[in-house]
Amino acid sequence: MPSGPDVPAGPGAGLGEQLAAWLEGLGLADELAASGLPTYERDAAGAVTWRDPATAEALDADRVAELDRVLRSVGEDPAHGVPVALVQLRRETRVRAALLASGWWDYAGVARLRGVSENAARFALHKAAQRRAVLVVPHEGATLVPAFQLDEAGEVRPELLAVLEPLLAAGVDPWRTWSWLTAPAALLGGAVPHEAAADPAELPLVQHAAVRLGERARASKR
Repeated sequence: MPSGPDVPAGPGAGLGEQLAAWLEGLGLADELAASGLPTYERDAAGAVTWRDPATAEALDADRVAELDRVLRSVGEDPAHGVPVALVQLRRETRVRAALLASGWWDYAGVARLRGVSENAARFALHKAAQRRAVLVVPHEGATLVPAFQLDEAGEVRPELLAVLEPLLAAGVDPWRTWSWLTAPAALLGGAVPHEAAADPAELPLVQHAAVRLGERARASKR
């Protein structure tokens, strides 16, 4: 840690406080750490100290200015630039929180639904995932099975098998797949894919939309 005061004197200190206030006004301050960017803290008087994410050392005025330039680099007017990466991260965080709140099962939960052992459920889900016949989502070291795709017996709804396959085969991110299947989709005129798939008349449209989404995912990776 530096021997001098944590808050740099002169213009850098003012810039650091302005930068913190700007991010707070945008509601993005909490996304800094998740982005691997420097974070800041306020003392009892409200003075801001920006710290390096790796060393926790206070940033000097030059590094604060560099951070300010990076965060304001999008847009023609730096004074009103938007830290797009942080905005995207905030949206992703909110989407994931909503998905988690919508319901999911772990291996033990699926085992209870199916009336089998946890090991048997884990093995069956692993094999189904290899066949692209179930959506599993990694999260904080665990494996989640989104609940919308299962019936009361814990089996994947038959009508969803041909919807899941093109998405999983294309390598669409599991969170994006979960989100697309459970939110209104433009390709379906605003219908929710997994709900529309329950209607035999709508199922072919949902399958086609899934194929198109998978094709776009593949194209974006080239």
